[in-house]
Amino acid sequence: MNITGRLTRDAEVRTTSQDKQVVNFSVATNDSYRNKQGERIEQTTYFDCSYWITPNVAKLLTKGTLVELSGRVSTRAWTGNDGEPRAGLNFHTSQIKLHGGSKKKETVLTTTGTNNNTTEDDLPF
Repeated sequence: MNITGRLTRDAEVRTTSQDKQVVNFSVATNDSYRNKQGERIEQTTYFDCSYWITPNVAKLLTKGTLVELSGRVSTRAWTGNDGEPRAGLNFHTSQIKLHGGSKKKETVLTTTGTNNNTTEDDLPF
């Protein structure tokens, strides 16, 4: 599955009890549609994301960055501190593509952890 959205906060690197590092971040996606009355409805969906391949990507994942992610979605449910039931979407990320940036640079991180950088100067036309 692919999702495209903006980071809602800077990424954080955490270390598990088995000494594995995971990058955690949150992405918001937007969608809109018209209801039966013709009103435009805006809908935002939030995903809690994890990336296990390389922790180095965390410094590139800052609040507001537009990303395209590939991976799989899972759901989770819990009871909040107030006793109310909560639910959320987790996105287990296998590929991250950064869009935009001041240098018109695009970085692709795949499951092998390799980087492919393309700038305007590299284009053949």
